[in-house]
Amino acid sequence: MNKVLRPWTTSELLKTTLALDDITISSICDKFKQKLLHESFDPSAGRSIDEVRVHHWEESIQETVGSCSSQTLAAQCYYMWKNSRLEVLRLSPEIRTLLKQLRSTYKLLLLTNGETQTQREKVEAVRCEEFFDAIVIGGEHAEQKPYLSIFTLCFNMLGVEAQDCVMVGDSLDTDIQGGFNARVRATVWITSSGGGVPEGSVKPDYTIPTVLDLPDILEQLK
Repeated sequence: MNKVLRPWTTSELLKTTLALDDITISSICDKFKQKLLHESFDPSAGRSIDEVRVHHWEESIQETVGSCSSQTLAAQCYYMWKNSRLEVLRLSPEIRTLLKQLRSTYKLLLLTNGETQTQREKVEAVRCEEFFDAIVIGGEHAEQKPYLSIFTLCFNMLGVEAQDCVMVGDSLDTDIQGGFNARVRATVWITSSGGGVPEGSVKPDYTIPTVLDLPDILEQLK
């Protein structure tokens, strides 16, 4: 019988390499997550996004334990973290079926904010290219969602008018606000948490708990 080896986690790597306890390891990982949240990536600075994030790990280790034994450890932490994230990115059979059905009737475009390499890697991992007429990565353009310019680019790519489009997304600040700025026909907010629209936020035309409910909305818009 062949034995399947489970890949190491970043926590296990840190524990084995630096002999750290769980609380210290958790602190390192939390610091890294905070650096991601406040990350400002400038491609003109001459460093790749991978190099920037390896440095995040190096700093997180140094700030927590006072030193980092080597940049190699930081790089191992980063690529282990990155690969584990990409490995779990999958489209469920239900969503794949939905996208196939939608594309038989509508033009579909995937618009995502973010740094080019990171987002392209996610697209490749999910293997979703076949379901869309075009894929636009915000980091490849001067402005990202919710700015009008990137929506105008998308409309031109598909050869459609804004008033004939529906914007579907899970972010009120970028997706729904962007759709509002672009004056699309309707905006659809996906809120898996089931929460309502916060006070002061842009109001979506429709709210659904899962993208699988989208066909019902589109039927109403016919």
